[in-house]
Amino acid sequence: MLSKRIIPCLDVKNGKVVKGVNFLNLRDVGSPPELAEAYGEQGADEIAFLDIAASLEYRQTTLDLVSETSERVFVPLTVGGGIRTAADMRDALRAGADKVSVNSAAIADPSLISGSADLFGRQCVVVAIDARSDGEGSWEVCTHGGTRPTGIDAVEWAGRAEDLGAGEILLTSMDADGVRDGYDIPLNEAVSDAVGVPVIASGGCGGAEHVYEVFARTGVSAALAASIFHSGEWTVGGVKEYLRDRGVEVR
Repeated sequence: MLSKRIIPCLDVKNGKVVKGVNFLNLRDVGSPPELAEAYGEQGADEIAFLDIAASLEYRQTTLDLVSETSERVFVPLTVGGGIRTAADMRDALRAGADKVSVNSAAIADPSLISGSADLFGRQCVVVAIDARSDGEGSWEVCTHGGTRPTGIDAVEWAGRAEDLGAGEILLTSMDADGVRDGYDIPLNEAVSDAVGVPVIASGGCGGAEHVYEVFARTGVSAALAASIFHSGEWTVGGVKEYLRDRGVEVR
């Protein structure tokens, strides 16, 4: 059995790591390079660096900050936000990213997934899906920082993204984001059952018990969390110890 991964997330805006609720009411919580280094020292399996305003502001990810962050960590770094072309992905990889996350641009032009997978290898291509419940057992994909509904079913889009060459799915529940009541179990179960590539659960983590729950009840390969680490309530090592005590294989 593959070990489950714990991935601290840095949502970056205006050069600072921020955190909000349901993608709104953002507050500054620190410096991306400093937090990334701290989480790496705590035992993070990977770090996610997401420039959450880049798509809305029609610009690329802040590559200087990506480079500075990559120099401080010795675990894989996933970078996303404002990636519109294969050239943008190449620039992010050259700046120090190990994987690159695409979201809004992949919806607009799905060939971005296949083209990037052909150029860089599918292991470098992460398709991020921001999903909102329709209240009837399905989830709709939203783009541009969660501000634009697309009418696309999230589970179907995950399957198509895999077929196009995505090596991983980063799945965020917009309903659960920042609420800290736990991951959206039905959403994560539906998507992880529908695809054969790793799925990263994101949105809603309020403690190690929620990480255990999403691993125990769904087929996701990794859990992404932000608030519990930024607040200091939990360390990555503390979450891993909690999981090991309950029989979950972690690195």
